[in-house]
Amino acid sequence: MNAQQPVRIVMVEDDEGHARLIEKNIRRAGISNDLTHFLDGTSALDYLFNNPEGPAQNGPALVLLDLNLPDMSGTDILAKIKGDERLHRTPVVVLTTTDDKVEIARCYDLGCNVYITKPVNYESFADAIRQLGLFLSVIQVPDVEA
Repeated sequence: MNAQQPVRIVMVEDDEGHARLIEKNIRRAGISNDLTHFLDGTSALDYLFNNPEGPAQNGPALVLLDLNLPDMSGTDILAKIKGDERLHRTPVVVLTTTDDKVEIARCYDLGCNVYITKPVNYESFADAIRQLGLFLSVIQVPDVEA
């Protein structure tokens, strides 16, 4: 990812099994960036916007975002990230089971950078995440604006 400043990966995923699989396959793809995992939107937003170590205060990040969270919609989180002057350039990869075309369009309209539907089959899911890891190894992430 970004050579100038380490890019933190922020994963918002309420399913612990999916989270472990995502991290395991990202690591298999050679991505060693710090990865911070949140089980709900409230704690993720607090970290993103208010934590001194979070991206709004401390540099670039990439967000992996599930849409189906226990406390709020992932689209609400996406809208808050893309609507904030400090974080609007933060790449957001929506990684969810939702394959509804209206929801996909809504996410792109809100500014998501990539939308990936999680395959139901374990092997297909693992393969999709490995490919995501390879994608993450080559993308450039902008610094947070001062």
